[in-house]
Amino acid sequence: MTDRLDAVFAALADPTRRAILTMLLEDDMAVTDVAEPFAMSLAAISKHLSVLADAGLISRERRGRVIWCKLEPEAMRAASVWMRGFGLFDPVDLDAFERFLEQELSEED
Repeated sequence: MTDRLDAVFAALADPTRRAILTMLLEDDMAVTDVAEPFAMSLAAISKHLSVLADAGLISRERRGRVIWCKLEPEAMRAASVWMRGFGLFDPVDLDAFERFLEQELSEED
């Protein structure tokens, strides 16, 4: 469990990966659609997606020739439980998490 928790927090530490999670809150997306708004190569986006998938935050599925990404919010449960152990945080509210991510991204511009 410690390894999974480390992977989740490491994945969430990167602003590009948080932006990808925000995008996936809306719907599943093809890898090429995920890459579109970023000024980086498809290979770089694929590396970010691998980190998110390794942490269990997203899943990837091949549909024909296209790879689709899907948010797996359940993966944040361990992080939420860990944070609640300090009595300082409420359970993860995905709507609040989305607002937080949007605010973080707007502050970077």
